[in-house]
Amino acid sequence: MKAIIISRPGGPEVLEIAERQVPGFTPQDVLIRVKAAGINRPDIFQRKGNYPPPEGVPKDIPGLEVAGIIEKCGSEVRRWHVGDEVCALLGGGGYAEFVAVPEGQCLPVPQGWSYEEASALPETVFTVWHNVFQKGQLAEGETLLIHGGSSGIGTTAIQIARAFGARVFATAGTDYKCLKCEGLGAEKCFNYNREDFAEGLKDTGADVILDMIGGTYISKNISLLKAGGRLVFINAMKGGKGEFDALDIMQRRLTITGSTLRSRDTAFKASLAADIEKNVWPLLYEGKMRPVIFKTFPLSEAADAHTLMESSTHTGKIMLSV
Repeated sequence: MKAIIISRPGGPEVLEIAERQVPGFTPQDVLIRVKAAGINRPDIFQRKGNYPPPEGVPKDIPGLEVAGIIEKCGSEVRRWHVGDEVCALLGGGGYAEFVAVPEGQCLPVPQGWSYEEASALPETVFTVWHNVFQKGQLAEGETLLIHGGSSGIGTTAIQIARAFGARVFATAGTDYKCLKCEGLGAEKCFNYNREDFAEGLKDTGADVILDMIGGTYISKNISLLKAGGRLVFINAMKGGKGEFDALDIMQRRLTITGSTLRSRDTAFKASLAADIEKNVWPLLYEGKMRPVIFKTFPLSEAADAHTLMESSTHTGKIMLSV
């Protein structure tokens, strides 16, 4: 099969197309003929040598989400059959023509959706559902602040939170990106290059904050949280250190938490997938949420896709067509 490999740590130019063996699979796995794959920030970190994949997945083939057609099923697979259209969350290996994945990490492609749209779902939806709704416990009528609102995760979080009746605010780096966030349902998106989100929201506050920035945002986030508020980290692009007053945390009963998804075990991911299918997939069928796709590249142009992601000029998802 053809696959995009990381030939050595470095810039986008180290991504090369190569021939690899079709992956083997366990009795609990399905083998997917990949039609589309999503580009995500962890792929960038892995390419640079800063985010090694977990055991059992290819070390040199990035890619955390795909959509395609099931080619083969392991002997213990019960739900899926050859020919089923699925999207799947992976530990790695998605930039390829075939990938093997435990059956519990697959979800059905919504009827009428393209493979590119379906492959834009797993990494973002799994991340948002676990962090905003399971860990952050966002409830109807509460207020959510999303940093990086124009990213794939941000655009997904805005739509799902609005569908569940939350008020949503966001931050982004340009007026255009802010308009896109507001078009998806954010009441207000703050252009962080000319607006202070903490000042703008000081009278509103937030029940839940989804933060992928860290650094100087940490103390501002905490200042905005209402009593009982939850700050959830999914990245720290500006650094993981920040100051806070432990007594303030105690007095306002705040929760500071976070997670990474890639290293979690198969049972956890299968349980998360089942919860997502129950709660989020109906929104897809009802047309209440659709991924925002900025651009799709052919597999052979994965380096160009990485260059675009690192430019941060995009809104929503960047995809590969396989």
